Amino acid sequence: MDYNALAELLLPEITKKPQDYEKIYPAREGGKKVTRFAPSPTGFLHIGGLFAALISKRVAMEDKGIFYLRIEDTDKKREITDGVSEIIKGLTAFGVIPDEGVTGYEQEKGDYGPYVQSQRREIYQAYVKDLIRRGYAYPCFCGADYMASIKEEQEKEKVRTGYYGKWTRCRNLSLEEVKKNLAKNMGYVLRLRSPGKEENRISFDDGIKSRIDMPENDMDIVLLKSDGIPTYHFAHAVDDHLMGTTDVVRGDEWISSTPIHLQLFELLGFKPPRYSHISPIMKEENGGKRKLSKRKDPEAAVTFYHEEGYPTNAVIEYLLTLANSNYEEWRIENPGVPNSEFDFSLDKMSVSGALFDLNKFNDVAKNDVTRYSAEEIYGFVLSWAKQYNEPLCDKLATNPQYAKAIFAIERGGEKPRKDIAKWSDIEEYISYFYDFEPTYGDMPEIEKKDIAEILEKYKAVYDIADNNEEWFAKLKELALSLGYAKNPKEYKKNPDVYKGAVSDFATVIRVAVTDRRNTPDLCAIMRVLEYSKTIARINKAIEWSKSNG
Repeated sequence: MDYNALAELLLPEITKKPQDYEKIYPAREGGKKVTRFAPSPTGFLHIGGLFAALISKRVAMEDKGIFYLRIEDTDKKREITDGVSEIIKGLTAFGVIPDEGVTGYEQEKGDYGPYVQSQRREIYQAYVKDLIRRGYAYPCFCGADYMASIKEEQEKEKVRTGYYGKWTRCRNLSLEEVKKNLAKNMGYVLRLRSPGKEENRISFDDGIKSRIDMPENDMDIVLLKSDGIPTYHFAHAVDDHLMGTTDVVRGDEWISSTPIHLQLFELLGFKPPRYSHISPIMKEENGGKRKLSKRKDPEAAVTFYHEEGYPTNAVIEYLLTLANSNYEEWRIENPGVPNSEFDFSLDKMSVSGALFDLNKFNDVAKNDVTRYSAEEIYGFVLSWAKQYNEPLCDKLATNPQYAKAIFAIERGGEKPRKDIAKWSDIEEYISYFYDFEPTYGDMPEIEKKDIAEILEKYKAVYDIADNNEEWFAKLKELALSLGYAKNPKEYKKNPDVYKGAVSDFATVIRVAVTDRRNTPDLCAIMRVLEYSKTIARINKAIEWSKSNG
């Protein structure tokens, strides 16, 4: 076989050679790590994708290297409208911003582009042409019917399915046979002529799973499809080499393909990157575990976190707890330090897959929200509400100072309240400050006449100028004078002596003012409501207690 003649016959328009592209894309200088996130624009950004991108960025950050975004759009049938924009928007929203690569629709930065695979067609074809010249690639005219028949045959024989061994009908076609097929306008793909044997073993050091030993690849995989577009296997090998990728972080579903990839790197004369395979994020269900599913689990899509209004930093905080087992301890020891200061390590990643716990995530989010000032929370909530809750947006925008005063209650200090996990919690959290239609269903089990007495007496002594200590001392003194025990323990010991405990007394006032048993600091709430509104609510509760007494 004259392989040079075959190469010219199949790809006559490709005149550049691999060495030409090696000059266009010289090796990066500095020896720093170069990582990438290379999604396909075929659907929404999955939380697993964001996780992989975050890990890739952190690997580069630890070495002061480069993290870039490449778009692998070779599967045009599955591509969705605005898929690229959604990926970029998702990454940007969570602060996982590439140093180079695709930055927007038909926009990119960096010296190793194009960073979109569909724009690199001639590059791939140049490298395939070189493989043909060296006898490592050939045209395959086997159609869908033949491929279906050999699969059926292989399944009957209970052997691996694929194009290898005795089933490689086109592997040894002569140049004349190829010419005859082309003259008949027969469609074809270009396949790898694999030199591998299944009985041989290959091994590689995975950055997360340590050393992995596998059979060598012996499949004659497709390199270029019939339309000239490369397969993922081939395109990623060429791109990772030319873009100087040193480390690839990807899902462990790609482990089975690694022998193919390592073989391609070897045949192309490239140094392979270090692969680190992430186990899928898991979820508990019916006593067992399963992969987080795009179809079943709303939290699988990053849009879920935007729609619910989770702080973007809280999402990253939680993903870091899934990524490194020592992150939670580090966060406790470094409460005010940006997570970018955390010393991330692939060695501390879970080999079996981290468990996504929505309740735990909510706790992380609540902790994250305590870090923000009232001013910041107002800005975050207003921005979220403009897109997802217009009535709330209008409510907050009508009187910004009032809203900020609400958010300032119990904000800061050593033990801030942790009531808010996401901005969609806000509407219910602040509702009694705006629309007050009480049911008094949370009133303690005290006789209505005693409720009326508590409120009448308290109304007479309430002074909005009192600080918290003065406010509570006055409340406690009044409660004791009306026959309430100083604490629940004392009341339980002598229930016939007391009407209730001071806590019951305080709950009557709390429910009268907020219609809730559980709220932030009541003194602060009353101060924000101001005197007239507070007294009006107390009067309303007095009317209720008398009319239902």
